[in-house]
Amino acid sequence: MSSAPSTPTVRQDGRSSAGQTPGGATASHRSGPFLALIAVCTAVTAANIYLAAPLLSLIARDFGATPSAVAWIASVAQLGYAAGLLFFAPLGDTVNRRRLVTLLTVVTAAALVASALAPGTGALAAAVFVASAATVVPQLLVPLVAARAPAARRARHVAAVIAGLFTGIVAARVVGGLAGQAFGWRWVFAGAALLTLGLGLATALALPSERRSRDGSLFGGLTALPGLLRRSPDLWRASVRQAGMFGAWSALWTSLALLLTGPAYGLSTATAGLFGLFGLAASAVAPLAGGLVDRFGAARVVRGAYLLAAVSVPLFWVGGHVIGALFVAAVAIHAALVASHVANQTLALTTTSSPATANTAYVVSGFAGGATASALAGTAFTHFGWGGVSVVAGVWLALGWGLTATRRGRR
Repeated sequence: MSSAPSTPTVRQDGRSSAGQTPGGATASHRSGPFLALIAVCTAVTAANIYLAAPLLSLIARDFGATPSAVAWIASVAQLGYAAGLLFFAPLGDTVNRRRLVTLLTVVTAAALVASALAPGTGALAAAVFVASAATVVPQLLVPLVAARAPAARRARHVAAVIAGLFTGIVAARVVGGLAGQAFGWRWVFAGAALLTLGLGLATALALPSERRSRDGSLFGGLTALPGLLRRSPDLWRASVRQAGMFGAWSALWTSLALLLTGPAYGLSTATAGLFGLFGLAASAVAPLAGGLVDRFGAARVVRGAYLLAAVSVPLFWVGGHVIGALFVAAVAIHAALVASHVANQTLALTTTSSPATANTAYVVSGFAGGATASALAGTAFTHFGWGGVSVVAGVWLALGWGLTATRRGRR
């Protein structure tokens, strides 16, 4: 593989005009086991970012603290992942991916073992930060999957990896919590280390051999992000629209536990946590969204996803008093988020000659939109209740669409 994989021309509707990869259906058939391995590896590594969240009460009990006193450890994981995205993910354009995936896998596994052995909250937070920063392997693999896929099935291949990503997020919250209750939180981190090491090294061995003509720099990709966004209107649009979509989802989803455990419903924390199972809708929607992108283009799929999200916001508001509306809204917002993600990320990966750097710009934009909306939603809930959270989500959707409605992408 060359140092910069050839990038197909992307039409304004988001569909690729490139022909099939050499071998056509044969190449697609051979890539099946490889794609499955990457999807499973993505699920396991993505779960590491959210591993601490369902274990906070057990961690607090072990260290003689209250759950609220250790809740910041889950936020440290998010900060670590953001740092990893900025510094490590762009290296996929410039360094040998096999070596980079191997190094990050070993570092992640070692940090997870350190988490399992942590004597206090400070040591645990430091280990979780390192593990989350190094667990950006999925964002190194998505550009490779897009580059190797046949043009007519590119979005479906990207969707398979995204399905693994969301499955890992759900598994971390549900399976991690159950395993922690049964075996203790330290064994959950130790088990995650073993899974990460095994699947990460297996994936690294399966990656194609690459020769890179440029040296990677921790700051080279970071400094290239603003210019890349300016030069590519399609990448800019995909990033802003996903920031709006992810922001709306984050505002609603991160505040939902406050509603469910508050006076309106009075559910226990464990029962409220079962709402995370609605995230499984993402795994089912991703392949369907990929097929729609390949057939109709990214623009139409994103438009449909925004319409579905716009319907889900008032349903969430009604859900402040009617639990059935929350069920429907939870499925709808997850379906909208994943469909939008598949379409926008496919467009981001195929619109420049630096797919790893473009993917970093896209993912960081979405992450920033989600983090900002979550912070605003928490304040809105404190002062205005669940209705205030719904307003924040609606405003974020309006901004995501409105800021990109008048800027046309390239053909």
